[in-house]
Amino acid sequence: MKRLRDLDYFLIVPYLLLCAIGIVMVYSASSNVAIENGTTPGAYLVRQAFWVVIGLLITIFMTAMNTRYLHYKQFYWGGMLILDVMLAGLLVGGKTINGAAGWITLGPINIQPAEFVKFFLIVATASRLGRRSDEEPMLNGHWWTTNAKPLALSLLMIMLVLLQPDMGSAMIISGILVMMYLASGFSYKLMGAIVGGGIAFYLCILLPIMFKIGKATHVTSYKLARIVAFVDPFGHQSGSGSQLVNSYYAISNGGLFGVGLGNSIQKRGYLPEPNTDFIMAIISEELGLIGVLIILCLLAFIVCRAIYIGIHSKNTFNILICYGVATYFAIQAFVNIGGVVGFLPITGVTFPFISYGGSSMMSLTLCLGLLINVSAQEKIARRKGL
Repeated sequence: MKRLRDLDYFLIVPYLLLCAIGIVMVYSASSNVAIENGTTPGAYLVRQAFWVVIGLLITIFMTAMNTRYLHYKQFYWGGMLILDVMLAGLLVGGKTINGAAGWITLGPINIQPAEFVKFFLIVATASRLGRRSDEEPMLNGHWWTTNAKPLALSLLMIMLVLLQPDMGSAMIISGILVMMYLASGFSYKLMGAIVGGGIAFYLCILLPIMFKIGKATHVTSYKLARIVAFVDPFGHQSGSGSQLVNSYYAISNGGLFGVGLGNSIQKRGYLPEPNTDFIMAIISEELGLIGVLIILCLLAFIVCRAIYIGIHSKNTFNILICYGVATYFAIQAFVNIGGVVGFLPITGVTFPFISYGGSSMMSLTLCLGLLINVSAQEKIARRKGL
């Protein structure tokens, strides 16, 4: 393991604080949910603490590992194949939760493969793009020969995630890929054309397919209900708009300093998913705007620190890892908060390190551990004068 003096405590301390806050708030937000599900009020506390410990072990492992193993072609192509098969399998046999067939049931545990796609694509994309020399033009024939297939497989992953349908994860994955390609020197104009083509492809081909699938499974109608609720939540207060309206009530009740830990009204059967999608609304109600700002500042510190490490790195792979992880954390938080305050449609995306959930915690800590590893590498290189 990297020496303790080389570890980046500007990443570790905010992470541990966020996890501690997450355990407390999951316990507070899930008390009513646990009773409704026939379990003890502390059931979700134990589960969240378990996932935090698992995440901490993953972080330690990723911090200690030699990152050269992540450059192996077997890792890239094997991971691509496994994830594509899993995502395709979800379309026919996945467990449906909140309108998305994106879950694999393993006994008492539900695994969401789309969460691990985020980590894998960050590593795989950084490895592929980091192999080119600084003198090699990004858009010459050799670049397209070696990167066309990986890029196509990455787009296939996004399409499979969209078909579940999981709009939130697809948005995050797309944002990560776009940012990493731009950071590697990819043409802004060409990237704009690719993004525009992807949007057109979604509107003209994938959206009609999703409508057709939803006609039989009611998945699409569930997604359309969220769009309707986003446009006019109070007009559908008794139906699809109830989530967003009750989120507004929670934020309003909290004010600046909140009503006190454990005293939320909206978590008592009014606001669904209070411990996952809408945990920030419960935090706003119980801890107020001050509590929300503290959490946002802690996460923003991690994001800014990742960007800082990337800016000062001399290794292309490390640079892209830093930018990819920073984009992942930032977009995921933005999508979650955007849904809670009505700025974006509700997508079911969790808030990093705070919301309840094992798949999300494992994916986030895989990325964070790798980021701490990269930071330690840079410190060692600078100390040795490399």
